[in-house]
Amino acid sequence: MSKHYANAIWEGNLAKGKGVYTLKSNEYKGEYSFTSRFEDNKKLSSPEELIGAAHASCFSMALSHTLDQSGYNPVKIKTEADVTLSKTEGSFSITEILLKTKGEVSGIDENKFIELAEDAKENCPVSKALKGTNVKLEAQLV
Repeated sequence: MSKHYANAIWEGNLAKGKGVYTLKSNEYKGEYSFTSRFEDNKKLSSPEELIGAAHASCFSMALSHTLDQSGYNPVKIKTEADVTLSKTEGSFSITEILLKTKGEVSGIDENKFIELAEDAKENCPVSKALKGTNVKLEAQLV
């Protein structure tokens, strides 16, 4: 079993407050705010951005492993995660995550790459944790 740690501090009310999160492993700190989460302030982070980073990272690792276990040599997997936060039924929810991945893999055709990418999308630990969210995939072999 592997455990991982992070913490967050929020000061003030929701609309005017501010927050800082820290990753324990390397003491990386980031700031977040109401406007970075619900408006268009892209100078600070948001919980959704962190979820996107976690999902893109996990998926890329899972796809690399799936490719390797299937006899292919993954050179590079690059994944972006577009996380959508929407107001639904009076509250906010993460309604969709679109994983956009490009893989540099020798000896594989695009159809097989997409098949293995779909498998990785369904089986990476972060995807499993987000089962209540609509996760979509765009996969491209480069």
